[in-house]
Amino acid sequence: MARYSWIALRCAIALASFFLVGCNKEGTSPAWEVPGATVPANFPAPVYAAAQNPPTREAYELGRTLFYDTRLSRTGAVSCGSCHQQSGAFANADHRLSQGVEGRLGARNAPALQNLRWKTSLLWDGGATHIETMPLAPITDPREMDETLDNVLQKLNADPAYQQRFAQVYGERPITSYQFLRTLAQFTAALTSANSRYDHYVRHEANGALSAAELRGLATARQKCAPCHGGELFTDESFRNNGLDATFPADSGRAHITGRPQDAGRFKVPSLRNVALTAPYMHDGRFHTLAQVLNHYASDMVDSPTLDAQFRRPNGRLGISLSEQEKSDLVAFLHTLTDSAFLADARLAE
Repeated sequence: MARYSWIALRCAIALASFFLVGCNKEGTSPAWEVPGATVPANFPAPVYAAAQNPPTREAYELGRTLFYDTRLSRTGAVSCGSCHQQSGAFANADHRLSQGVEGRLGARNAPALQNLRWKTSLLWDGGATHIETMPLAPITDPREMDETLDNVLQKLNADPAYQQRFAQVYGERPITSYQFLRTLAQFTAALTSANSRYDHYVRHEANGALSAAELRGLATARQKCAPCHGGELFTDESFRNNGLDATFPADSGRAHITGRPQDAGRFKVPSLRNVALTAPYMHDGRFHTLAQVLNHYASDMVDSPTLDAQFRRPNGRLGISLSEQEKSDLVAFLHTLTDSAFLADARLAE
């Protein structure tokens, strides 16, 4: 029964999305546009501009097929979409750690895939520095997809449908790693979330009114959550130790990549966009609610040599000073960052 309920839900989302993005005010179908091809008015210039990999419908739809194809894993059971689900802003809702082939657990919580065009580095430790090479990390990780790039290419080249579709885009055969990674990036680069109530508010658009509590929460966020979560992307793309642990024997974070002791315990600052839907939180998914996250910042931080300096208050305490009212207002504001159109866009669905 659960399987059929899920199928029914997916169908309902797709149908709703058709009416959201598939028709204009007169009820006629507009020209089909690759999602995320236009930079939102309130966003900065992207790092990975559309001109670097010009979007086309054929390449985008091929990239979407690849994103949801389980053959990218060794066992044929896990796709990119297995751990990055649209209903959770392309995070893995309700899973502390990503689950890979044969039920193996990954080392970290699956981060939300959104607004990747603006990322200067990717993954919790910044191990990927380009959107086109990012998929190699989960594909080759033995705890996740446990496959090799060569094997993936062999599978794709053995499929006549893939051969034909890649040839339509690139005009040549066989399918190469360049073609594969560029095409997958057509889809991941399209995952742009910029139509929340907050966005309507700052762009002075319809349906952008915020309540008094939400406006207070916005003011608190700007005052006490920046620079980490400042700007329209709600992340400064930095790596910081936010006081989760005193030592890091299991996961050293950024230091795993750089080898520098001063990077131990530092992880990528995630965006707050769609944060109400991306629980559990932190790189290891230890917190299940936004209230727990705010309590951590207000009173539960743990000291360590690499703790970010901004969390050392003049009175000797750690964390951020937050009253109960400020916490409540922050939660109210964070819900305004939910982008319902992004979550229901049928063009992004499997």
